[in-house]
Amino acid sequence: QVQLVESGGGLVQAGGSLRLSCAASGRTFIMHVMGWFRHAPGKGREFVAAISGRSGSTRYADSVNGRFTITRDNDKNPVYLQMNSPKPEDTAVYSCASPRSPFGNTGDNPPDYDYWGQGTQVTVSS
Repeated sequence: QVQLVESGGGLVQAGGSLRLSCAASGRTFIMHVMGWFRHAPGKGREFVAAISGRSGSTRYADSVNGRFTITRDNDKNPVYLQMNSPKPEDTAVYSCASPRSPFGNTGDNPPDYDYWGQGTQVTVSS
């Protein structure tokens, strides 16, 4: 059974930093796109960042570009999200996700992703 589990969320002051991790089990993710999405109260699910499995190419939402960095490491913790200089508007539940098929492109559309974690809450205080 495929499972994605996020960790690292919490309360952070604006201008600080926080690193989110996503641990995977149930299959290998090393050749699959991994993405981060967020969901704030009263808003829809929003794309944050994605990284491909082959080249490691990345894609970011305009709202986080230059502040957040997505990386991937080994197969047990396939993706990290380094959040630098967070803003109060970054407050949300952050979830990692991956499509079922490997070798895909770094999409920003939630229906392109098949597996989702439960999410970790990030709260940015002003």
